[in-house]
Amino acid sequence: MSVVVVGSINQDVVARVDRIPAPGETLLASSLVRTGGGKGANQAVAARRAGGADVSFVGAVGTDAAGETLRSALAADGIDVSGVVQVDDVTGTALISVDASGENAIVVAAGANAARDALTDEQRAVVAAASVLLTQLEIPVALVRDAAGARGEGAWHVLNAAPSEPFASARDALLAATDVLVVNEHEALEAAGIDDLDEAVTALARAVPGLVVTLGSRGCLVVCGAQRAEVPAHVVTPVDTTGAGDTFCGVLAAVLAASGRRPDAIDLDLLVDAAQAGAAASALAVTRPGAQDAVPTVDEVAALRKENQP
Repeated sequence: MSVVVVGSINQDVVARVDRIPAPGETLLASSLVRTGGGKGANQAVAARRAGGADVSFVGAVGTDAAGETLRSALAADGIDVSGVVQVDDVTGTALISVDASGENAIVVAAGANAARDALTDEQRAVVAAASVLLTQLEIPVALVRDAAGARGEGAWHVLNAAPSEPFASARDALLAATDVLVVNEHEALEAAGIDDLDEAVTALARAVPGLVVTLGSRGCLVVCGAQRAEVPAHVVTPVDTTGAGDTFCGVLAAVLAASGRRPDAIDLDLLVDAAQAGAAASALAVTRPGAQDAVPTVDEVAALRKENQP
């Protein structure tokens, strides 16, 4: 059972600072690192390395050197990159400041990620062959909708509505094509268009078969129909929270794929199991610097889950 991730791929430029600068302020960084990133690529690495799934990635890079470097890095992780196309643009870039407590501030220049709003025939075939489609919103909404329509019969669509701003432009169409929606607190409010979190959760849960709301250090809330469950977070000391949510999503998708079940057979137990695996993987990821570099192995995730088993 396989996962296909349709999404963004970026070069992350990460500066370590004592604190996130205020508007108009200049700070000196203690270090600068360039590494692979982009929500889509991060989630693909997580599904493969931490989730143990067979993974394909569908996306776009530019004609610059960074594009080929990032594509090769995904391939080295055992990810099928036949769906990565090269376009006449620069590769997406994320400028990230990480402070001493591990919190971050991120600015993304989409570049090649925004160059296409429809799949190629080759990409469509890659999507159709997978049992789980995982998407985010760092690519055009039209491309997400096209990918959702291209998935095979009985395949899951897991949508991580992040960043949440583009979601409003096609809310009803995206929700109608989604089996599991993953959002954080802020994204839940924006996705529902409601200021109260509990009301937002209720509204979103009516619109999709499965809903997961991540709550940072408070864990996550899992909703399936009228049933709800809380999944606690693992207590760790964070080093860098960049990519933690992406790690969670990638592993969640991998567990759904491994279940061998169709989305019409979704239930709370399956979604809780997937969220627990995602929570363990993201907890390990925040104890290490970077996004893709911080993704743990499937054995590390299993060991942490066993160690903290109720």
